[in-house]
Amino acid sequence: MAIDKIESAGLATNTNQPNFRNIIINGDMSIAQRATSKASITGSSYETVDRFKQEISSQGTWTQSQSTTVPTGQGFSTSLKMDCTTADASPAASDYIFITQKIEAQNLQYLKKGTSSAEQLTLSFWVRSNKTGTYIARLRDADNSRSTSKSYTISSADTWEKKTITFDADTTGTLNNDNGTGLQLYFYLGAGTDYTSGSLATTWESNTNANNAVGQVNLADSTSNEWYVTGVQLEAGTSASDFEFLPVDVNLQRCQRYFEEMTATYPGLSASNKGTYSGVSVYFKVIKRATPTMSDVTLRNMQTADTATVSASLSGWTSEAHARYGSTATNGSTGDGCHIYNANGIHADAEL
Repeated sequence: MAIDKIESAGLATNTNQPNFRNIIINGDMSIAQRATSKASITGSSYETVDRFKQEISSQGTWTQSQSTTVPTGQGFSTSLKMDCTTADASPAASDYIFITQKIEAQNLQYLKKGTSSAEQLTLSFWVRSNKTGTYIARLRDADNSRSTSKSYTISSADTWEKKTITFDADTTGTLNNDNGTGLQLYFYLGAGTDYTSGSLATTWESNTNANNAVGQVNLADSTSNEWYVTGVQLEAGTSASDFEFLPVDVNLQRCQRYFEEMTATYPGLSASNKGTYSGVSVYFKVIKRATPTMSDVTLRNMQTADTATVSASLSGWTSEAHARYGSTATNGSTGDGCHIYNANGIHADAEL
């Protein structure tokens, strides 16, 4: 189903917004192209569930996974889980850990941010943790270095709870109409005093780090701690609507604008003369947000059962629509076919 047909299929019901009322992509955590679990995480990277990135600065070691632990009867089959495996009970002032999604600015123009008609935003989500207490959700305007934070409370250990938070409209600072980051959503799991020593920025303000995560519990203080989230929805207005489930193919396509894992073997053009040039073109399933970074690309000779690379030196040309790779051929015979091959898949990364 094409994305521009979703509204006619009855999936978008808010007439004040474009087809998709949920600004967050993959909020049900159902797409995980990279992996379903990643252990020993200590830094900042995309690891499992698409579009959600963990940012860690020296605050513990973690396992991130796409979990099947979900709230009962809500329609969800997956959640994102963070599991502390090495504790940091006394974080340094500059330490932090949060889960984040960056949102493309040109998809946010209907919010009219920075004008007198700016929309309020409501965040809703299901959350669960063994560690009760105060947690912080934050929005950042990347174009104007502004932010606002709101607290929520996990009241009962190991129990799914639905949370709803409304952020004020921001009449200062318009968002660029481009493919860069407009807004960024944060779920804090821990933070040092550089981010907790001020007064929580419950209304929009010029970003002040000390006001970002005031009151946040330290989920990194024990290896018994874990945190789950699913059903993340951010929408215009002052109330939360039911979570907007999309067809799985549409959800996947939306994720693939930013990251695409392609098949391990990608047939392309035949090689030209040995010693002259060999080349393969890869066409992406979805136009990328920007020219992607390609990884795990090896050009192989099809006539040698993939035992010989065409060349040790591989040059490439990439656009938002496709990538083309070629080299001077040093293996095989004139007229041998070639293709891109990698046992673990080929990756195109255009994340924000």
